[in-house]
Amino acid sequence: MPSFAASFVGFMLRTTGHYRRMFTGGPQFQKNISKVRSGPQPAPSVKAGLDVRQSTFQGRPVWHIAPKDRTPSAHVLFWHGGGYVYPATDIHWKFLSRMASQYGWSVTAPLYPLAPENAAAHITSWANDYYAAYRDEIGHKPFVMGGDSAGGGLTAALAQMARDAAQPLPAALLLICPWLNLDPAHPDQLKTEPRDGILTISGISEGGTLYAGDLPRTDPRCSPIFGNWDGLPSILAFAGGDDILVTDSRALKAKLPSVEVTELSGMMHDWPIFSFSESRKAQAQMADFVARAVA
Repeated sequence: MPSFAASFVGFMLRTTGHYRRMFTGGPQFQKNISKVRSGPQPAPSVKAGLDVRQSTFQGRPVWHIAPKDRTPSAHVLFWHGGGYVYPATDIHWKFLSRMASQYGWSVTAPLYPLAPENAAAHITSWANDYYAAYRDEIGHKPFVMGGDSAGGGLTAALAQMARDAAQPLPAALLLICPWLNLDPAHPDQLKTEPRDGILTISGISEGGTLYAGDLPRTDPRCSPIFGNWDGLPSILAFAGGDDILVTDSRALKAKLPSVEVTELSGMMHDWPIFSFSESRKAQAQMADFVARAVA
């Protein structure tokens, strides 16, 4: 049974429809993208005990968040969600700052190119270039790569690309409510959609088409569930029963039984990056997983 806080936020999101409007397909979808992009973009705030700085890679901002007062416990390369069309949100920055402050992570979060101006072939190529630069930047220390939602899909696609190119791999992968299949055709997604307070089937269908561009949506760069998962590092994934993307995590578990999937019934999309009691437990689980991976 979800906590009162989680249930209340899920109810409010479904009732107000704020996020669902952002992720609903149709003529308004691209207008919503333009509206969000034209407004002020949130950034990680500088807090006591945290070192926050920005760099640039190939014309795109990259944020770095690390503890000031201690040696980082782990290096984490994190790709934000947003359906491949929206930038990182304040919720992302609060989550990453919390992981840096409480668990000592040194987090690097690139703001990668977005659709519809860019498509999967270019976005994954940019991300792959940054992946190589990041490894050089941290001196080839062990690191974990992760992401939420679309960022989880990008994480999986990049890991597959790195393995295929015989590049060094992360010590582990962290997939938070990952978007692994651009085609929302699973019948369970229709049943889940009324309970999902953030995503809609029409929204991820249209967003997936914008992201894929000229590539088929089954291309592993678009939908890594169709790629080869052999030879990848250990994976910790999270899923929520009230998230239409829960079917992607279930498909991954069926395809790769060794993956550790934490699925909670009644939980919304991206619940592990929020601040519910369930989220805090998930964050502690992430911290333990990452610590073991880089040890």
